[in-house]
Amino acid sequence: MFNYFAVKFGLAYIIDLILGDPRWLYHPVIIIGKLISFLEKFLYKAKNKIFSGAILNILTLSTTFIVSLLLARTGYIVEIFFLYTTLATKNLADEGKKVYKILKSGDIERAKKELSYLVSRDTNTLSLDKIIMSVVETIAENTVDGFVSPAFFAFVGTFFSIEIFGKVVSLALPFAMTYKAINTLDSMVGYKNEKYIDFGKVSAKVDDVANYIPARLTGLIFVPLSSLLLGYNFKNSLKIFFRDRNKHSSPNSGQSESAYAGALGIQFGGKISYFGKDYEKQKIGDKLKEFDYEDIKKAVNILYVVSFLATLTFILIKIMEKK
Repeated sequence: MFNYFAVKFGLAYIIDLILGDPRWLYHPVIIIGKLISFLEKFLYKAKNKIFSGAILNILTLSTTFIVSLLLARTGYIVEIFFLYTTLATKNLADEGKKVYKILKSGDIERAKKELSYLVSRDTNTLSLDKIIMSVVETIAENTVDGFVSPAFFAFVGTFFSIEIFGKVVSLALPFAMTYKAINTLDSMVGYKNEKYIDFGKVSAKVDDVANYIPARLTGLIFVPLSSLLLGYNFKNSLKIFFRDRNKHSSPNSGQSESAYAGALGIQFGGKISYFGKDYEKQKIGDKLKEFDYEDIKKAVNILYVVSFLATLTFILIKIMEKK
């Protein structure tokens, strides 16, 4: 089955690089989001918010897994198409390049507005440096959940299969799509605010566990190697990764962010405002240089090379797997 994975995932990756997320596509993540919103209306009414939040998680993930399994059974074309929808390399790169072009045109206010669609922090008071930092930081963090994690789970899924209605089906797609459901749950209910601190607790923890290995593969291997191939600071990428990777409120976000910061010689963190309240985030990286527009392009370059290296790694492992 390893050759099938190489072809299927390779094609899914190429399609993602070409098409990204077309506006005409009713993305599966949108459908998952609607399911979460529908279930939340009923489950949030329960008194025990942690328990009802756990039920939301279980129902969403099990439904996604079962539907994905049935889709995978229909044939390779359908499986490749839905595998492609779990990847977000081009979409993430395009969002970064969009802000880059706006900044280059000198329209700071428009750049702030565009950035507000990508991040949860307040953007209206950001300086030029902070805008650039926020874009690069977003690309660094989302390299994991936008590509490496779904690719990793698609790869892991190839080691398992289920016979359904007389046909053996690989779990590559169900694993990858279920990961997207995990990530969507975290983005919708995994907040530590008054409303979701209990209801979203299980979803946030599950997301932390799911991203644990992919985040460390990204920070330790894929980003440093990408920086080496691109001529960026390979040694500093590894240095900052080992030194600063745990200087983040998230157990996973700092893994990739630290490697990116080291590769580009920049520093994340400092005072950031969320929903009108200021927070002092720990600093990640050394300020070897001031932020400039080109840091966004460099971050996009790293993203593309990371996606290629991850795809190549997972495919080669399957090809070399003993029968």
